[in-house]
Amino acid sequence: MDRATPQFVRQRHRNIDRITLILIIAFAILAITTAVVAFFWARSFFASWSMTGLDGKPAITAPGNTSNNGTIVIPEGSANQAFQPSDSVPAPQPWDGKTRVSILLMGLDYRDCETEAGFQECDTSSAARTDSMMLLSIDPVSKTAGMLSIPRDLWVYIPGFDYAKINTAYFLGEANKLPEGGPGLAMDTVEQFLGVPVQFYALVDFDAFVRIIDEIGGVKIRPKERIKIDPIGPNNTFYLDPGVYVVDGATALAYARNRYTEGGDFDRAQRQQEVLLSIRDRVLQFNMLPTLIAKAPRLYNEVQKGVRTNLTLQQIVQLAILAQDIGAENIKRGVIGPPQYVTFSQSPDGQAIEIPVTDQIRLLRDEIFASGPAAGPAAVSSDLNELVKQEQARVVIKNGTTTEGLASRTANYLREKGINVVGEANADQVYTTSTIIDYSGKPYTIRFLADLLKVENTRVLNRFDPNAQVDLEVILGTTFAENNNLP
Repeated sequence: MDRATPQFVRQRHRNIDRITLILIIAFAILAITTAVVAFFWARSFFASWSMTGLDGKPAITAPGNTSNNGTIVIPEGSANQAFQPSDSVPAPQPWDGKTRVSILLMGLDYRDCETEAGFQECDTSSAARTDSMMLLSIDPVSKTAGMLSIPRDLWVYIPGFDYAKINTAYFLGEANKLPEGGPGLAMDTVEQFLGVPVQFYALVDFDAFVRIIDEIGGVKIRPKERIKIDPIGPNNTFYLDPGVYVVDGATALAYARNRYTEGGDFDRAQRQQEVLLSIRDRVLQFNMLPTLIAKAPRLYNEVQKGVRTNLTLQQIVQLAILAQDIGAENIKRGVIGPPQYVTFSQSPDGQAIEIPVTDQIRLLRDEIFASGPAAGPAAVSSDLNELVKQEQARVVIKNGTTTEGLASRTANYLREKGINVVGEANADQVYTTSTIIDYSGKPYTIRFLADLLKVENTRVLNRFDPNAQVDLEVILGTTFAENNNLP
């Protein structure tokens, strides 16, 4: 996907806090773009469309394959496969202010910035990993918005490289000097994983987070349990009991960064979203928007070297004005976390990773980024067969075994069940475990097929391709060949 990567003048870390003012107007005001401030904390702050399915490629060593003892086998990543960016990298298409727009927000992990003596200046000239990622979307027509936190340890396919933690996508793009850089590869990775076009990105630093909140007079937080507040610096730790507090920027940052609660990183992602929406509420409640927008041109010129984004000032102001019309009830939030959306495992080199439960993440994604209100109980419990019929997914069946005629028999069986099977073929290799590859996003058909054919969640993979000739590719494995009940 062709995107521009605006030039970013890397600076010493302390200089970056000049982005505070622009972010006040640019992001802290917005129902969705306020979330950009979530990515200001540099070390440990965690987050967790045409809509399609989740990532993967049909290789026998892909996540979710099992060895003889039932252990998940995770493929090792490789940076040697050729990544083919376009020869030219034009700017993204101008936003018309009428279509849904999506923004990937990222914060970098500079682990040497914080010491026992407090926060020190950092050399940010080397490539870093993203410590925080959030996908935001706003629909100007329906006046709805969504925000989805993505965990940094999620094990996904990074285009041109292989499977790895999602937080390495930015690093690989920078380290390999790809034309679109780290932001471009991170956008492509998230786009393939969630199956939604990502037009814009914003890469910011956490110093501005503190300054933004101080600039607007603090924000309201509501801890649900006793929580340790440990602002950056020595000898300033304290605790907050459950209740409602108006706190300054340093306290809000410490509240959002704390990972030592029962839910760990996933609790932290929820607190992140809580603080971001509190910033929005504060700005709108006290009608700060006109004053902040009036400062926009001057502030933008002051801080443009400290912000890496492909959003223009005009687009930022458009979004800020639009956000005033989006009520809190129309902002949907989600965190990809356990046990429903991820399972815990280990990479080949022993790192802790999170394997996505793809069918559940699809449903979460569709709920958060749908333009209308959330579906009610009646819609959710609708007959699955009817939902499958409405999707009209085009399905191809491939035989990944040595059993003759398995694809044809399975295809006929599925046609009798109402599935739109449009082709049959042999797979390119033998598969132990059956696999479903999703090219365009058909969550109900995927659920139906996975249940019927006993396909594990970890074997439902995404290769987002709007030009694909089919919606779903089903590859039958030897386990299915040995245990099916086909007529």
